[in-house]
This record gives sequence, structure tokens and C-alpha cells, in this order.
Amino acid sequence: MEWNFAPVLDSFDLLLLGLVNTLQVTGLALMFGVPLGLVLALSRLSQIRALSMVAAFIIEFFRTTPPLVQLFWFFFAFPILFDVNMTPYTTAIVTFSIQSSAFFAEIFRSGIQSIESGQWEGSKAIGMTRRQCLRRVILPQAVKRMIPAFMERSIELLKTTTLVSTIAYTDLMYQANDIAQRTFRPLEVYTVIAVIYFVMIFVFSQLSIMVERRLAKSGEGTVH
Repeated sequence: MEWNFAPVLDSFDLLLLGLVNTLQVTGLALMFGVPLGLVLALSRLSQIRALSMVAAFIIEFFRTTPPLVQLFWFFFAFPILFDVNMTPYTTAIVTFSIQSSAFFAEIFRSGIQSIESGQWEGSKAIGMTRRQCLRRVILPQAVKRMIPAFMERSIELLKTTTLVSTIAYTDLMYQANDIAQRTFRPLEVYTVIAVIYFVMIFVFSQLSIMVERRLAKSGEGTVH
């Protein structure tokens, strides 16, 4: 067998479009997933038992069920139940925002709980409310510890978005499948795709390692 990358290179503009779409889904899922994760974490830590139990159920449900099942449910079942139109793009954003928020919630919870209880007590002693203490004292310290875990989870999210090709969203994997079928060069196409993902994830991984080392030198712990 002879390698021939010419058909792949001829369609490289489609791969770039797919790459942009992949990064867009990942970016938007992070933009919505992180704040939603914070809300879930605070709800789970709430002293209101009912609120804590509901948040715990949502977190565990979306952490333990397969992302592909979630994606199919939002694409096929959700429109039937609620009479709404869910495009592949909308489905991808909604699914991965909620799914990633469940993981981010646990990162937030671990980070908040890693702060010494004396910080809460000291803040209360100087007249701060629980909310003020959380916003001004606890979260600024906790976020520093959570950065490496956030970056690792973001990398996992990037890899998980390859599933959106199954609902015909034109991400990088969808474009690769289309090019492979048209050119009959699956080996070359998927080799290029593997290299693209490797480069992206390797860069993000090295950045995560650098951040973690810097935090370790500064004396900040990390949360995993």
C-alpha cells in the first residue's frame, strides 16, 4: 500500500472548518459549564437539604451516564418532550455544557472544602456574612488550587466533543468521515486527524503541567 496525502490536503480547508467548529463547541461548553458548575457546587454545599440533594443527583447523573447517551437524548428525546427544535449545534452546546458542569461542580466543591475552616471562622469573626466570606476570601484561594484540574477537564471535554459527529454536526471528526468516504483514503485522513488532536492536546497538557509546577513553587496546593 502507498500513502497518498494529496486528497486530504486538497480538502484541508474543510478540516480547518471542522477544527474551528470543534473549538467553538468546546469554548462555549466551557463558558456555560464553568458558572453552572459553580452554582451546582454551591447548591450541593448548601445547608438546605432538599437543594443539596437535587444538586447531588444532577451532578452524579451527568457524571455517570455516557456522554453519547446524553447527546442522543437531547437531540432525539428532548424536542419530543418539550416541543422545541434542537439543531446539532444547539444540542452539542447544551449537552456538553451540562455534562461538563457536573465535573466542574466537583472541582469547585473540592477546592472550596480544601480551604482551612479557620478562614471561615476568621471571616465570621470580623463581621463577614457567609456569602461575603465565600466571594472575598474562600473562592480567590480555591480557584488557584483548581486551575490545573480545570485545565485537565477542559482537555477531556475537547476529546469528548468528537461525539458530535454522530448527530451530523460538522466538527473535525465529521469532516474527516466525509473526506474519507469521498476519497477512499481513510488511513491518511484519520492519521492527519490524529496528528491534529495530538498537537492540540499535547500543547494544552504541557500548559497545564507548567501551571501546576508554578503553583507548586508558589506554595499553592492543587485539587484533582
